Amino acid sequence: MLSASLSGFGLGLSLIVAIGAQNLFVLRQGIRREHALLVATICALSDAVLIVAGVTGLGLVVQSVPWLVPVVRWAGAAFLLAYGLMAARRAWRPSGQALDAQAAGDRGAAAPPARRATVVLTCLALTWLNPHVYLDTVFLLGSIAATHGDNRSWFAVGAVAASAAWFFALAFGARLLGRVLATPRAWRVLDGFVALVMILLAVSLVWP
Repeated sequence: MLSASLSGFGLGLSLIVAIGAQNLFVLRQGIRREHALLVATICALSDAVLIVAGVTGLGLVVQSVPWLVPVVRWAGAAFLLAYGLMAARRAWRPSGQALDAQAAGDRGAAAPPARRATVVLTCLALTWLNPHVYLDTVFLLGSIAATHGDNRSWFAVGAVAASAAWFFALAFGARLLGRVLATPRAWRVLDGFVALVMILLAVSLVWP
């Protein structure tokens, strides 16, 4: 039981701790202190649903529908490309998104807060339109969980715990970077990095 849980926690953490579209979005919202709790909760709950689905055998069902994976791949690539281009535009023509270092963590004065609905939809799209999420959580974790036999549910508990711990740590730990990103130039560098990663991820999804 404990061994299965620790195995799930370790594997789940190793899969999720990587630079990707979802993590970068969580990081950015955490730095801006904009709906960070909501974003972390959506990501953690989404991962929990996918992990449970993989452990209960949904991966086998999805494998029987061969046209579904290419559809998700192209939809995800299109979304990541659009998001990357928007980040590139922010980096090229910033709109005053510097954080106010004197305000000890207040939201950037010149940057209007994003609407809750926009943040939610973006977070859901970055999560559910990413084929790698299905490969990691549904297929890979589901397959490995099956090797734990009757303890596969405890494996799932460990993986879900790892996901939740990571997203909440990332969302609220990002606030420590507030003073580092207290200038417009720093935000341009961050948005440029986000744009590069998003566009590369989009290309990687469809490049043979």
